[in-house]
Amino acid sequence: MQLRTQILLVISAVLLFNCKSAKTVAGGDANFNLSSRQLIKENSKRSPVYQTLKSTVKITYDDGKKVHSHSVSFRGKRDEVLWMSAAFSVVKALITPKKVCFYNKLDKTYFEGDYDYLSNLLGTQLDFQKVQNLLMGETIFNLKDDHYKVSVDSGSYILQPKKQRELFEIFFLLDPSIFKVKSQQITQPKELRHLQIDYLSHQEVSNQILPEKVKVIAVENNEELIIGLEFKNVSLNEELRFPFKIPSGYKEIKL
Repeated sequence: MQLRTQILLVISAVLLFNCKSAKTVAGGDANFNLSSRQLIKENSKRSPVYQTLKSTVKITYDDGKKVHSHSVSFRGKRDEVLWMSAAFSVVKALITPKKVCFYNKLDKTYFEGDYDYLSNLLGTQLDFQKVQNLLMGETIFNLKDDHYKVSVDSGSYILQPKKQRELFEIFFLLDPSIFKVKSQQITQPKELRHLQIDYLSHQEVSNQILPEKVKVIAVENNEELIIGLEFKNVSLNEELRFPFKIPSGYKEIKL
């Protein structure tokens, strides 16, 4: 398995989840009359509450040359750890606030380091909290940490900072009926990079509104990567283990 494929499996696995016995959330009456402050408050109210989660996920990604599909097991403990394992534990990964680790049994290699490579690959600076936010269908940046202006276009609220950052531009599209994120887009014009995460549908489980189908688009120069996520057989708040040990004799990958 090529290094890029390994990394994509890791990224894909930590950007997703679904819940057992869930039902797709249907939009209610849309309210397009909220201020940015009211909108952010309504979005915050709908942040899901959980302690642990697990799921089996089908991941499809298209790099413009080939389309690959994998099923992975995923587990997470809020604010502490994200864990994934491909079939037969061929690729296994562990992500904590301090580091990113994974190993590949096929070529007996492993990686243990920080978030720099994942950040470079997706074109935006990542840390554990940002990855967890994407996983949960939350905005990559805390909306309460900046001042936003609001507009309406094509049936969605659009939030953008009153003053865009120097190196990149941010846009958040929110559903006007359930106030969840429909899309978040980060563009670096000078670097010709664009990252877009579209939440195509949401679902409700245990009174929590969670992502159901997600599409991730990462563009750099003329290269485009598309990741599709389909979530199955997930449960919340079970007692979970996160077994991970790099086998002896494996060669370290330097990134």
